[in-house]
Amino acid sequence: MTTAPIPAGRPATEAEAHAVQDALRARLVLDEPGPPPGAGRVTGVDVAYDDERDVVAAAAVVLDAATLDVVAEATAVGRISFPYVPGLLAFREIPTVLAALDALPCPPGLVVCDGYGLAHPRRFGLASHLGVLTGLPTIGVAKNPFAFTYDEPGVPRGSASPLLAGPDEVGRALRTREGVKPVFVSVGHRVSLDNACAHTLALTPRYRLPESTRRADALCRRALREATASR
Repeated sequence: MTTAPIPAGRPATEAEAHAVQDALRARLVLDEPGPPPGAGRVTGVDVAYDDERDVVAAAAVVLDAATLDVVAEATAVGRISFPYVPGLLAFREIPTVLAALDALPCPPGLVVCDGYGLAHPRRFGLASHLGVLTGLPTIGVAKNPFAFTYDEPGVPRGSASPLLAGPDEVGRALRTREGVKPVFVSVGHRVSLDNACAHTLALTPRYRLPESTRRADALCRRALREATASR
């Protein structure tokens, strides 16, 4: 397990965090298709918190995109480096997620975040933030639609409908299991929305949530338990 330092020069206020988002958002790449679904590697990242003990744990789990077998995994633990502010969660999570990615013994390929990319009030959620900082192709697959609207997609697996911010499509509601609540897919960086949805379907052969997210969630929770057991 890696220990993640609190980054020097981190934003201290909401206004400073918004300025960082604005500067990084200008570097988003939204005109690349991204890696082909079912090929190469896919890495899930997720975090777990213990606010009372001021601890955050992150996990990165690399899967073979064709078989969904685990290729590698890494965890990192650090202090919570930013207060909880809606729309600015990336500043709480990014330092430890970066440490977990850096600890992997192999390139991560496409990174799948349990959260949002462009489907964010400032069009710069965790997946976009992480993608710009690392240069990696990233997508967000969220459990809930946040503040956006959508029409219920069709019942069959693979059905989708636009996730809307006013007239703008910021993602899609995607049915990954027949008759089960959809997930909410958005582009992070260097991936098209069509490919983001195709990757999500490739990662959900049995369950509603991507295997990448399920495995990273379990691993970061375990890392948090181990980190706080002696405190």
